[in-house]
Amino acid sequence: MQNRIVRVFASVACAAIFLAAADLDKIQRVENGLRGPIAIKDRPIAKSSVNERMNFYHVPGVTVAVIDGGKVDWARGYGVTSAEGGTPVTAETLFQAASISKHVAAMIALHLVDAGKLALDEDVNLKLRSWKVPENDFTKTEKVTLRRLLNHSGGLTVHGFPGYEAGTTVPTLAEVLDGKKPANTQPIRVDVTPGTLWRYSGGGYEVMQQLVIDVGTKPFPQLAQEFVLGPLGMTHSTYEQPLPSSLEAKAATAHDSKGLPIKGKYHTYPEMAAAGLWTTPSDLARVVLELQNGGHVLKSATQREMLTKVLGDYGLGLSLGEKEGQKSFSHGGSNAGFQCMMFAYLSGGRGAIVMTNGDRGGALADEILRSVAIEYGWPDYRPQEKVIAQVGEETLRSYAGMYQFPNGRAIAIAVENGRIWIKQPNADRVEIFPESATSFFNITGGVPPLRFMQKDDKSVELTAGGATAKRQ
Repeated sequence: MQNRIVRVFASVACAAIFLAAADLDKIQRVENGLRGPIAIKDRPIAKSSVNERMNFYHVPGVTVAVIDGGKVDWARGYGVTSAEGGTPVTAETLFQAASISKHVAAMIALHLVDAGKLALDEDVNLKLRSWKVPENDFTKTEKVTLRRLLNHSGGLTVHGFPGYEAGTTVPTLAEVLDGKKPANTQPIRVDVTPGTLWRYSGGGYEVMQQLVIDVGTKPFPQLAQEFVLGPLGMTHSTYEQPLPSSLEAKAATAHDSKGLPIKGKYHTYPEMAAAGLWTTPSDLARVVLELQNGGHVLKSATQREMLTKVLGDYGLGLSLGEKEGQKSFSHGGSNAGFQCMMFAYLSGGRGAIVMTNGDRGGALADEILRSVAIEYGWPDYRPQEKVIAQVGEETLRSYAGMYQFPNGRAIAIAVENGRIWIKQPNADRVEIFPESATSFFNITGGVPPLRFMQKDDKSVELTAGGATAKRQ
């Protein structure tokens, strides 16, 4: 695939067509400054280029938009739309936004709030017409409201959606809501008292999708175009599912963790509000700028509601954070063969969006955002500094072997010349470093902190990402 990776640049309406030499230098420093989440004290920081990390993660195509000073500073595409005869990715290539679809969809619903057709804190069943949230013991005293749906605190089930392969029957929204065939997910139901727990629920956003359709009395993609996409000038975006044939030539193909195209190029997502937006980073930058400045889609008070925490570190459709006194909003996305990330600050007109067409693109997006953060002076995404502990080779060798997790997933630990490595399924092996005699970390990303434990019976266990594996 390496010879196919071609870097290209395309200007967009909201990006400068001509860049000063200093601007080009800035872009090139970002492109060649990718690094992992960990820096080792007193060692030079290992840096890589976008293309090098695309090859490492088996991601054929990437597109990026960087916002600075309240405008798109630059936007570029890298690689190809498909590993099998694709065309160069440009800033106008369409990618699936996956869960980044959610906060854009939230703006559609909130537009109806501004119009007086919906209320944030009323029972959604009062306005739902073609389907209603089934009542049960959990909804006796507390109701599912729009605010709770958008905040993931409505008590609803179904975390996310796998989509539908090309050639398979796609269910209606009603079939998705009730988990009826051909839907491939469970019924969306309330199993926790609404308003008492933050729990991510793509299912809740599908209830919101039905609510918007019932109140707006038009198909969801049309309402999206009228309320958000059109007013913001998002000319390379659509919620239409499946993707219209007229747009297929502009779309990237989804790829698995090995960098191979998935069957049928990409999945279809009738769960539009939760995962169905096709777009570009430059178009998503328009949403970011709207959230930062307002004036086109929502009333200022409603816009502030989106960016105010309810339960969890979450507003209405957005994760909310703060570091060194600078407040931020963000959202990631993961569809079959597509991974993406949006991050921005409430003030200063700063942010960035990265979209990829590979199942391992999330780690790549983080590395790109980390490079952007260093170049633009963000407090977030900076590497954490760690010190390597001195651990003898005999101790390291005592950890070598195959480990199996309860879900059947296996990883290998190997030791060579005093260095220790981990090999995960469908991934290249990477070196890990000791923080203590039992705790280890990786500097390139993609590997959670590891902890080894030797039991009284001489067996060895490995804990990673909250799960424990036994050596075989």
